[in-house]
Amino acid sequence: MGDRIRLINPNGVRTVTGISPRISAYEVTYIFSAGRYDIDRTRVYLPIGEAQTFFAKEGVADEIEVFVETPDEVERYLPAIQAAAGERALVWTWRDSAGSFLRALTIEDNVMFVILSILVLIASMNIISGLIMLVKNKGRDIGILRTMGLTEGAVLRVFFICGASIGTAGTLLGVLLGCLFAIYIDPIFSAVNYLSGGGVWDPSIRGIYALPAKLQPVDVVKAVSLSLLLSWVVTIFPARRAARMNPVEALRYE
Repeated sequence: MGDRIRLINPNGVRTVTGISPRISAYEVTYIFSAGRYDIDRTRVYLPIGEAQTFFAKEGVADEIEVFVETPDEVERYLPAIQAAAGERALVWTWRDSAGSFLRALTIEDNVMFVILSILVLIASMNIISGLIMLVKNKGRDIGILRTMGLTEGAVLRVFFICGASIGTAGTLLGVLLGCLFAIYIDPIFSAVNYLSGGGVWDPSIRGIYALPAKLQPVDVVKAVSLSLLLSWVVTIFPARRAARMNPVEALRYE
């Protein structure tokens, strides 16, 4: 890179006047991003020999970081790591350092599912109101069909299919738009940032440079199942009302 960086170690050389900070200059050969703004602003990577000299710990490593292929199964690696490091070593996993954060994410996921359920239920109320108005407007037609021999079950199926079709179409459209939004989240945020003049996502405040989004098939299936279940269930009530309509009452004032 050609640039140089100066590092200051407050625990430097001991002199007759006290401890003198150790100041060293290093050439920047590569800029690495860890994906976290706070880490990138405060962390420098040095060769092990240079780091030991700078911190005055020749031949000593205070911490050794081990990467595993399956981080979710890190517990099964702990006995081997502890045996290799020795009894006096303290093994500290990513679950220990980010345990509270993971628990917060789990709670947030559950709360978001509850909020999603409430939103879908509210949207399903529109299906109920639409079908109730449809039943009211088609009362004369229902009465005529009933007098011609149409059974209650047939009327119920007609209005159930009508409401279920609306819920199914809305679910499919919502899944399509949601998946597209998750896939193209970066271009969407870039467009919003451009239209707003910048500053929509400040990494110094958020801690990360971009909003990560990953489609999980399980989450998509759960959302689709919830939406279809609620939209189909709420359709039954106005459909039953239409099926139980008395044809005499429906044709009395026609």
